[in-house]
Formats: sequence, structure tokens, C-alpha cells
Amino acid sequence: MLDGIRVVSFTHFLQGPSASQLLADLGAQVVKVEPPTGAFERSWSGPDAYLNGESVFFLLGNRNVSSLVVDLKDHEWLEVVLRLLDESDVLIESFRPGVMDRLGLGWDQLRQRNPRLVYCSLSGYGSEGPYRDRPGQDVLLQSLSGIAAATGTADGPPTPVGASIVDQHGAVLGAFGILAALHGRERTGRGARVESNLLSAALDLQIEPLSYFLNGYSGRRSGSGVSSPYYKAPYGVFATADGHLTLSLNALALLAAVFEDDWFLGIGEELSYARREDVNARVAKHLVQRSTAEWTAVFTAAKVWFAPVNTYADIVEDPQVRHNESVVEVDHPVAGTVKLLGHPVRYDGRRPGVRSAPPELGSSNRSILAQLGYDTTEINRLQAKVGQ
Repeated sequence: MLDGIRVVSFTHFLQGPSASQLLADLGAQVVKVEPPTGAFERSWSGPDAYLNGESVFFLLGNRNVSSLVVDLKDHEWLEVVLRLLDESDVLIESFRPGVMDRLGLGWDQLRQRNPRLVYCSLSGYGSEGPYRDRPGQDVLLQSLSGIAAATGTADGPPTPVGASIVDQHGAVLGAFGILAALHGRERTGRGARVESNLLSAALDLQIEPLSYFLNGYSGRRSGSGVSSPYYKAPYGVFATADGHLTLSLNALALLAAVFEDDWFLGIGEELSYARREDVNARVAKHLVQRSTAEWTAVFTAAKVWFAPVNTYADIVEDPQVRHNESVVEVDHPVAGTVKLLGHPVRYDGRRPGVRSAPPELGSSNRSILAQLGYDTTEINRLQAKVGQ
């Protein structure tokens, strides 16, 4: 869908590379600009996960992308990048605010050269304001934004969730903004500056609870730890005789039927939030008496809203996940066979495929330089400057 769109990506960590990868999956030619030492994520991986020396953290966010190694402090290489941007549609960057300006690659500088350029900045807190120079990282934003404080038991500590949800949502918002700006350019002929940041992404993830708070509702975490601060019981994870199940938003009359317990009818739906701890305790008392498989059969037949509590090992074998083809395999020249999450959206019933594995460092230097009109002698000289 984005065939013919060229994106130049000055990104690192997760928010920026993931946003670039979303565009690359849709057919955009994404050129990842890297220093001679390589992008940060080539030499870092959360649990020290490497496949034949290749960082899984790099592999998960850089498929369908090409690698261009440059020295942005060298005037000749800076000119290469400027020539590339003159012929590009999108620039996406995730440096701290001000870095691109100091390099001569800021929005005000580049829009004079290429008025059609869509310029996307991804940061921790935004390009202006008191926090602009603070480090932005997922768990820090979960803490600052209220996500951690809203999670856990009433008397327990604030608890961040177990995935980089803010980074990934920031990436999606960045890609969304770029697509909107490209669409607008079709009408106006002009590019635009797009900004997304982790703080805005973290707040957007909480559109429901924050809206309750902004309009006078003050939530409180559940003492039992199985309910949300702002939903009626039962809502959360409950123990069975041999495992756990999650229940969500079931009418008390339905609970009375499946548990054969008229106690629930005495509560009344209008009190199901006020007495949610009592409801939680009653549900827990029933669930622990039978196995997960037994309750699964009962709940499925009664159309109860429930789900198993899957581990990652469970989810990759889940029949719906397998039917959706959510996991893809990529053959990498060094790492070997790599399993990754595929593009999350279908178009006309199909997911975009993997056109190319995550690139080796500088693997597209010569072809990109040739496309920009450099001859072999110039290419060899420039390559020697960056050790390629």
C-alpha cells in the first residue's frame, strides 16, 4: 500500500524502529540510518537474547528495512543524507529534542529543501516543556503516567505491566500520524511535522479510567487484587483448583445460574460495584472447588465472559493465534530462522509479508549511494570513511 514512499529512519530503541517497521511492512522503502558502530539495539537485548550473535531486540523491529551507515559529523556524509532526504517522503527520528537541529537535519532546515517532506519526531515527553530533556523509557512512563499506580492490590505496591506497552503504542501513534500527514499532502502538496511521544501514548492508553477521573470519579484498587479500580465485580483473575481463569463483566443473575448460588441474586446489579469485594470473594470460593477444564466447559456452555490465563508458551499454540498467523518465520543470514510477530493488521484478508530480513549493518550502502548518483570511485571513498 505504501509502494513508492521512501522513509528515512533515524531511530533507535523500540518506539522509533517499530513505527518504521509498520510502514515498511506496508511497502514503504525504509532506509535506517546508522552510525559506523551500528544502532544501539544491535548490541543490546533485554534478557541477553541473541541468535548467533544477532540481537533479538534488533531483529524484532527492523524487518523489511535497509541499512545505511553514515557519519553525520562528516560534511560529505551529511551531504549524502541531505540528497537522500531531498528525494524522500518521510523522515522519522527518535533522538532527544534538539539533536537533529544540531546535526543540520531539523524540521525548519529540511522543509526549506523539501516542502513535501513529512517529518515525524518521536520522543519521551515532547519537543518542548519542562521534561523535554528527561530520558524517556517505557517503565518510567508507566510510572509517571499513572499506569503503575492503578495496577495491583489495594495494599500492594504500584505495579507496571509486563510488556513495553507505552513504547509500542507510541510507535503506532507515530505511524498513524505519518499516514495522516501523507494523506493530507495529497490535497495540499505540502508536508507536515508530526510529533508523538511516550507520555501522550501512556495517557491515551488510559482514555477510559482517566476520563472517569476527570469527570469526578475516583477509583480505588481492589483489596482482593482481582478487580479493576473502575469495573464491577467479577473482573479479573481467579484461582481454580488447578490453575486460573479470568472473568469479565458478567451479570449477577448469570453467576447465580452457573454457580447454582442464589446469594448473587440478593446483591442487586446496582450494588455490584459497591459490594465488589463481597462478589469477588464469593466467586473465588466457587472457582477453587473445580478444575480449569471443568469450569471452561461450564462457562462455554453458559456463554460466560471468561478466558484462560495463558503463558507465552500457551499463546503461541493457541488455535486462534495460529489461525490468525500472528507468528511469522524469517530466514536471517546470520541468526538463522527467526520467529517474530507479524504485522497486526489484515488488508483484503491478508497480512503484509516479510520482503526482507532485518538488515546486516550497512548492507544497502552501495546500492543507495548508486541510486543517488555517486560513481564507484566516490562510493569507495565514502565507504572507507565509515569502515565499510
